[in-house]
Amino acid sequence: MHAVLEYTYVNDYLARRDAFRQQHLTAAWAAAERGELLLGGAVGAADGPFSALIVFTGDDALDHARAFAETDPYVTGGLVEAWTAKPWTTVVGAAASTPVRPD
Repeated sequence: MHAVLEYTYVNDYLARRDAFRQQHLTAAWAAAERGELLLGGAVGAADGPFSALIVFTGDDALDHARAFAETDPYVTGGLVEAWTAKPWTTVVGAAASTPVRPD
C-alpha cells in the first residue's frame, strides 16, 4: 500500500524554515530508514506557492503518513497551513502495490 501526504506551506515558508529544517529532515530520514517513507520533497517553482509531497509505503502507510504530519516540526512549528494524507492506489512501476498490466 502507498499513501501520499501533501503539505501546503505558509507564504513566508522560506524565511522561516531554517529554524525547523534539521529536525524535519532528521524525522524524515528516520522514517525512510524504517522503511515507511519512500520519497519526499517540494513541488513547484522555487518562488512559491510552496507545497510538498511525501510518499509512504507499507501496510500501515496511511497511519504512518498521518503520524508523521502530526509530529513533524514543520507542522508543529506553523510552517504548514494545511495537510492531507490519502491512500494512493499505485498500478504502474516496479514498486506498484497493485500492478495492472495491459492485456
